[in-house]
Amino acid sequence: MAADQEQFYQILTSLLSTDNDIRSQAEEAYNNLVIESKVSHLLNALHNASVSDEGRQMAAVLLRRLFANEFMEFYPKLPPESQAQLKERVLLAIQQEQTVQLRHKVCDVASEVARNLIDDDGNNQWPEFLQFLFQCANAPSPVMKEAALQMFTSVPGVFGNQQSNYLDLIKQMLHQSLAQTESYEVRFQAVRAIGAFILIHEKESQILKHFGDLLPGMLNVIAESVQHQDDDALLKVLIDLAENTPKFLRPQLLSIYELCMKTFSDGSVLDSWRQLALEVMVTTAETASAMIRKQAGKYLEQLVPLILQVMADLEEEEGWAEADEILDEDNDCNNVVAEAALDRLACGLGGKTILPLVTQSIPVMLASPDWKQRHAALMALGAIGEGCQKQMETMLPQLMDGVPGVMSGILTYLQDPHPRVRYAACNAIGQMSTDFAPVFEKKFHDRVVPGLLMVLDDNANPRVQAHAGAALVNFSEDCPKHILTGYLDSLMSKLEGILTAKFKELVEKGTKLVLEQVVTTIASVADTAEKEFIAYYDRLMPCLKYIIQNANKDELKLLRGKAIECVSLIGLAVGPEKFLNDASEVMDMLLKTHGEGGGELPDDDPQTSYLISAWSRICKVMGRRFEQYLPLVMGPVMRTASMKPEVALLDNEDMQEVEGDVDWQFVSLGEQQNFGIRTAGLEDKAAACTMLVCYARELKEGFADYIEEVVKLMVPMLKFYFHDGIRSAAAESMPYLLECASIKGPAFLVGVWKYMCPELLKAIDTEPEIEVLYELLPSLARCIEILGAGCFDDTAMTEWLRICDKLLQEHFERASNRRKKHLEEDYDEVVEEQLEDEESDDIYVLSKVADVIHALFSTYRDGFLPFFDQIAQHFINLLEPSRPWADHQWGLCVFDDVIEFTGPACVKYQGVFLQPLAVYVKDKSAEVRQAAAYGWGILAQFGGEHFTRELANVVPHLVEVVNHPEARESRNVNATENVISAVTKIMKYNPAALNLEEILPLWLNWLPVIEDSAEAPHVYGYLCDLIEQNHPSVLGPNNENIPKILNIFAEAFYRDVIEPSNVEGFRMLNIVRQVQSNETLFQNIVSTFRPELQQALHVALHAPRTSS
Repeated sequence: MAADQEQFYQILTSLLSTDNDIRSQAEEAYNNLVIESKVSHLLNALHNASVSDEGRQMAAVLLRRLFANEFMEFYPKLPPESQAQLKERVLLAIQQEQTVQLRHKVCDVASEVARNLIDDDGNNQWPEFLQFLFQCANAPSPVMKEAALQMFTSVPGVFGNQQSNYLDLIKQMLHQSLAQTESYEVRFQAVRAIGAFILIHEKESQILKHFGDLLPGMLNVIAESVQHQDDDALLKVLIDLAENTPKFLRPQLLSIYELCMKTFSDGSVLDSWRQLALEVMVTTAETASAMIRKQAGKYLEQLVPLILQVMADLEEEEGWAEADEILDEDNDCNNVVAEAALDRLACGLGGKTILPLVTQSIPVMLASPDWKQRHAALMALGAIGEGCQKQMETMLPQLMDGVPGVMSGILTYLQDPHPRVRYAACNAIGQMSTDFAPVFEKKFHDRVVPGLLMVLDDNANPRVQAHAGAALVNFSEDCPKHILTGYLDSLMSKLEGILTAKFKELVEKGTKLVLEQVVTTIASVADTAEKEFIAYYDRLMPCLKYIIQNANKDELKLLRGKAIECVSLIGLAVGPEKFLNDASEVMDMLLKTHGEGGGELPDDDPQTSYLISAWSRICKVMGRRFEQYLPLVMGPVMRTASMKPEVALLDNEDMQEVEGDVDWQFVSLGEQQNFGIRTAGLEDKAAACTMLVCYARELKEGFADYIEEVVKLMVPMLKFYFHDGIRSAAAESMPYLLECASIKGPAFLVGVWKYMCPELLKAIDTEPEIEVLYELLPSLARCIEILGAGCFDDTAMTEWLRICDKLLQEHFERASNRRKKHLEEDYDEVVEEQLEDEESDDIYVLSKVADVIHALFSTYRDGFLPFFDQIAQHFINLLEPSRPWADHQWGLCVFDDVIEFTGPACVKYQGVFLQPLAVYVKDKSAEVRQAAAYGWGILAQFGGEHFTRELANVVPHLVEVVNHPEARESRNVNATENVISAVTKIMKYNPAALNLEEILPLWLNWLPVIEDSAEAPHVYGYLCDLIEQNHPSVLGPNNENIPKILNIFAEAFYRDVIEPSNVEGFRMLNIVRQVQSNETLFQNIVSTFRPELQQALHVALHAPRTSS
C-alpha cells in the first residue's frame, strides 16, 4: 500500500512537469486508476506534509474535480464508516498548517462534498459540516473564519430545507465578519459570501429585506478593496448584484454611485478597475432604470461627460487609415468600453435622460482642434441613436446640418482634415441610417448620398473609403426604392469605377479591403433597386464571376464569399428572365468550392455562410429548375445544419483560463458551475437551417426525397437552446416539411406528424424567448390546417389544451403585474413605455394562440366544442369590460370562430357572446369594432334563424356606426367596411331581420368598399345578385343608378379589392359588358370617371377571362 502511495506521489509530481511527454504519461497513469484509489491517494496526499505544496495543491484540484463529476458514482457504494471517515478527513485537511493557496483549494474540496450531500428535497446529509462552519466562523483564528466564509460562498444553499431555522445565525455570522475588528481577508471573504447568498435568493424579497442592513458594511469593504487594487472580485460581486437584484442595492444606491464615480474618474486607478466601476453604474441603469432616473440624476450629470472624455482616450496609430487588414478592436480599450457604456445607458435610461446630457457636450467637442474630441463626439452620436430614438429624431436636422453659431453638422465632418474623424462621420451616418430609417433616408438623401460618394474617392485612406461604402450599405438597406433609384446612375458609376480600380490594385499590390466592401455595397444597392438594377447587370456580372472563378487563395476567401453574395443578390433583384442565363454557370462555380469529391470546407472558412445563403437565393430565382442541383448542395448544407457545437461544463477556476476567449460564450449556473458553448459556426448552422426551409417551401415535390433526413434533423432543432435563429428556422420549417411529406402518401405523412407533433408541442411549452414563440404558434396552426380534423390524438389534444391554459394564465398574470408596476415608487413615463412594449408582446402571443384556436375550429368545426369548453373561460374573461381593448378584440375573434365554424351549434355560447357583440360594435377602438362587426355578419350567415331577433335589434346600431362622421378615416375604414359587410350578410342570409326596401338605398350609398379585400367579395357578390335580379331599389327608376354602379365597380378594380379573374370580378365585368353593348351610353358614363378609374376598368375588361 505504501509503495502504491509512493508511486501515486510520483504521478502527482509528474503531472506538474513542464515536459509534455512526462505530463501525458502521468495523466494516462492517473486516468487508469479506479475512483476509490484516486480518492484514497489524493486524500493521503492532502494530509502528507512531506509532499510539496504544489503537489498537495494539485491533489486538492484533482479531488475537487473528481467530487464534482463522479461523487455519486462511488460515495453511495462506500460503507457508512468509510463515508464518515472521508467527510472527517476532508474537514481535518482544512485545519492543517498550510499555505493560503492550499487552504483555499482544500476548502473547495469540502464545499464540493457538501454540495453533493444535499439531496433533491433539500436535506443536508452532512450536519457536521454545518457545525464546522459555525465553529470556524466563531474561531479566534482569522484563517479559519476566512475558510468558513469561503466554503459558504461556494455553497450558499448548504443549509437546505433547514435554512429558515438558521437565518438569524447566518446573518449574525456574516454581520460579525464585516466588523472593522476583523482582518481585511475575513471582511473581503464576507462580502463574497453575502453576495453569493443574496444571489441564490434574488426573488425572495423577505430575505433581501432581512439582510439589507449588511449592505453599508459591504460597501466599506468594497471601497477598501478599490484602494488595495489587488483583487477585483468585490466589484464583480457588486456587478452581479446590480444585474440580478438591483432592489437589494436600492437603499445604498447613492453611496454605490459615489464610490463608482470616484473610482471611474480617478486616472491613477488601473483601467480595468475603472471599467468595472463604470460597469456597476451602467448595469444598474439597465436593470433598475426608473430607480436611477429618480435617485442618481446628479451622478449622471457627471458620468455622461466623463464617458465622452474617456471615448476620446485614443492613440495616434501610424498607418491606421492605410491598413488593409482590420484587426478586431480590443474590447478592453477605454474608448471602446466607454462607447458601449454610452449606448447601454441610452437604451437603459432613455432619450429624455441621456440625450440632453450628451448634446450639451457635443458642440464644444466637435469644435475642438483635437481630432480625438471630434472623433469621440461623432462616435457618441452614432452610439446613442437606438436608445434616444424618439427624442433624437426631432433633432436630426440640427445634428446633420448644424446650427449656425452653435455647432457644425455631422455632414461637415465628411470633409474633416483628419481621416479618423471622416471615418467617425461615416460611422455616425451609417448608424443613423439604421436607427432612424426610413425618416433619415427621406430627409437627408440629397446630402448623404453625394457626401458618401465624395468620401469614396479618398484613395489615400482605404479604411475611410471602405467605411463610406459600409455606411452606404446601411443607407441603401432601408432607403425607399423610389428615392434610391434617383441616384442609381451616380452610385453605380462611382461603384463600378472603384470596382475596376481596386480590382487592378488587388492584382498589382494585393490590397483588398475596399474591394471587399464595394462588392457588398453593390449587392445592397441591387437588393433595394430590384428590377431597376437590370441596366447595370451586363457590366458587373463578368467581373464578379471572374472574382468567384479566380479568388482561390486563402487570403481571398472573404472577397470570394462577398462576390458570391453579390451575384446571388443581383440575381434575386433582377429576376429569372435576366439571371437564368448566368445561374447555371454561377452554380457550377459555387459547387466547385466544395471540391470535385464533395469535400468539406473548414469550420472557420468565411465562404460557408455566403455559399449557403447564395444557394438559397438562387433557388428562389430558379424555382423548380433548381432541383437539378439538390443532390450536389444537400450534402454540404446538411453537414453544416447538423454541426454539433462544442460545449463544456467548467468550474470557476477553469473559467479563469478561458475568460476573454471570443469564440466561447458562458452562462453561470451558480454555485461554481458555468456552462460554455463554442459559438464559432453557429451562424452558418442557422443559415443552413434557413436554407432547408427555403428548399422545402420552393421545391415541394422536388424536395420530397430528402424529407425523412431533414425532418430527423429539424425536429430536434426545436430544442436547440444555444441559438434563437436555429429554433425559429426549425419552427418555420414544420408546415413546409409536412406539405412535402404529403407528396409521399398519407401513411408517410401520418408517420412524420406522429414524430413531429409531440416535439412541436413540447417546444411551445418550454420556449424561453417570445420571438421564437411567435414562430412556433403559427407553425402549429398551419400544420393543423394542412392535416385537417383528427390531426390531434387524445394525448396531443390534452397537451395543447394544457399549454393553451398555461399561456392564457400567464397572459392574465403579466397584465396584473403591469398594473402593480403602475403603483411602484419608481414608476415614471419611461416605465410606462416599457410596460406598453411588454403589453404589445403579450397581445402578439395572444393573437397567435387565437390563430391555433382558429385552425382547430376551421378543421374540427363543431367537433372541437367539447375541447374548447375546457379552456373557454379564459376567452370569456377576455371579454370582461375591465380588460384592455386588445383582450376584447381577440376574445371576440375566438367567438367569431365559434359562430363561423360551428353554425347553429354556437347557440350554447350565445349567453357569452351576444352582449359583447352588441356593446363592442360601438367601441372606441376600431379593431374591437371590426371584430364585433365581423361577428354579426357571420352570425347572419351561419347562425341560423335562431338569431333573427338579435340581428334585427343590432341593425340600427350598425347603420349608426357607418354614418358616423369619422367612419371613413384611415384608422376607422376597415372596421366600417366590416360593418357594411355585416349589414350585407344580414340582408342576404337573414332578410327577415330588417326592412330591405328601407335599408337598400342607404346601403348603396355606402359603397364602394375599397380597403377590406376579405369582405369586398361578399359586398360586391350581393350587389351583383341584386342587379341580376333587376332589383328596382338598386337600379333606380329608369336605371338611373347604372353610372353610379359602374363607378363603384371601377373603384373596386382600381383599389385591387376585387380581382377581375375571380367569381365576383367575372360577374361584375359581365354587368359592365351588358352596359357596354350600348357603346354611346357606356362612353358617356365612363367619360365622367376619374382617369385612373377609366384605366382600371379598361385593364379589367381586357384581363384574361376565367371564372375560377
